[in-house]
Amino acid sequence: RIYREANGNGGYTSLAVVMGISTIVIGLLPTYAAIGTLAPLLLVIGVLVTFSSAGPMVLQQLRMGENGRPFSMLKFRSMRQEVDAAPVGPHKQRDDPRVTPVGRVLRRFSLDELPQLVNVLRGDMTLVGPRPELPELVERYQPWQRKRFAVPQGMTGWWQVNGRSDKPMHLNSEDDLYYVYNYSFWL
Repeated sequence: RIYREANGNGGYTSLAVVMGISTIVIGLLPTYAAIGTLAPLLLVIGVLVTFSSAGPMVLQQLRMGENGRPFSMLKFRSMRQEVDAAPVGPHKQRDDPRVTPVGRVLRRFSLDELPQLVNVLRGDMTLVGPRPELPELVERYQPWQRKRFAVPQGMTGWWQVNGRSDKPMHLNSEDDLYYVYNYSFWL
């Protein structure tokens, strides 16, 4: 997916073209390399998830992407499928009884996110960008918060790589907007 920025004449600025090319070179090529390199690990994780409890190996979650477009985000399943034990709230809870022992390890090292490399190849996401949000949370966004969808959503966000991953995603709008306003080859 190429970053688009109208120049007022119906075309694209040279910055938009450079950003689009850099997205391909810096995003897609490493993603192909990562999938090839990580294939044995992905296979092992898939087997462990499958045998840890009943349910699908990979889950699809509806998330909001660039320009507010919904897409199916992929993740390794880290929880049992028991709905009766579900805690209230859209974000993961500390000590959630549904999390499997394998899932605990996957979450600790963010390995449950690796299937999102496929989302990057599909063009739904990039490697770095604001994290995709749940539609029910986006419905409650203020107009200023929706600006985070001006760029492709990423596997890891600006606030995560800067050590602020302990806050819930919806409280990181300021950091996401910093990334949006300073979106560049070097950031």
